[in-house]
Amino acid sequence: MSDPTEHVSVMPDEIVHWIGETHPRTIVDGTYGGGGHTHLLLDVLPKAECSSQQEHGGVSGLSPLIIGMDRDPAVIARDDVAGGPGSDPRIELFLGSYEKSPAALEHCGRSHADGFVLDLGLSSDQLADRARGFSFTLEEAELDLRFDPESDIPAYEWLAYHSERQIADAIYQFGEERYSRRIAKMIILRAKDRSPVRTVGDLVEICRRCVPRGKNHDIHPATRTFQALRIAVNDELGILQRTLMSAADWIAPGGRVAAISFHSLEDRIVKNAFRDDERWTILTKKPLRPTEQETRDNPRSRSAKLRVAERKPDSIVNAAP
Repeated sequence: MSDPTEHVSVMPDEIVHWIGETHPRTIVDGTYGGGGHTHLLLDVLPKAECSSQQEHGGVSGLSPLIIGMDRDPAVIARDDVAGGPGSDPRIELFLGSYEKSPAALEHCGRSHADGFVLDLGLSSDQLADRARGFSFTLEEAELDLRFDPESDIPAYEWLAYHSERQIADAIYQFGEERYSRRIAKMIILRAKDRSPVRTVGDLVEICRRCVPRGKNHDIHPATRTFQALRIAVNDELGILQRTLMSAADWIAPGGRVAAISFHSLEDRIVKNAFRDDERWTILTKKPLRPTEQETRDNPRSRSAKLRVAERKPDSIVNAAP
């Protein structure tokens, strides 16, 4: 079994297979994280042409490249250093949401990508970061939950700025927590008592009081609430939806999107985006799941679902009635 503090990429063999089949020259890893998928995908890039080929344009006139996107400045600072994992000349790292992929492509002199990878889960590094509050086991940490601590507002401020109804709706919609109204009421009562939720422990205590212990003791009573606030603070679903709505504009014909989701809200957005845009051919009629061996070795992969779609040739799209 993997070390829980070490990030392990989910469904790596499947990502390499589905993206590698297209013989891609330009790949965008929209959720670089620990860099696992990026570094595995280096093996599917074509070998760089000799200089004489490049002078005459080669196959495409562009060197093989993987663009790694991440919202977390700590990730970029860790890897984008001399001799670091991101210093490979075939990798370009960018600080920012994967929604900014077209701008990153343009910066690299490219109009389209041949492959686009999304792994929508938290990395183990983020869960272990005591300053972020992603893990509800680190109760003394501030309730931050931002991927980029230099943008937007932390979760404890988000709670202070929203009404009881808005908080309850977010926890129910994004976390599918049936006791969301109890939790929201307690959050507001604490604020009125001049003891607002500020730390991970503050919110965990509320969840423990509001969420009855069920038969399934594997799920911590704060799990769904923390997920919901993280999604709200980072606008995760909005970014995913907007990105997939526009992805066919900057994925080359024959290029592929491979998206790994970890809960039903994300998976529904991916499924609908592929289904509702005639420019995609869906390659996975049902989502692919990790193997039993992978879930044993990496328990965090057990809820993962992978969907893959391929960009149709423009001639086929234009010919459609």
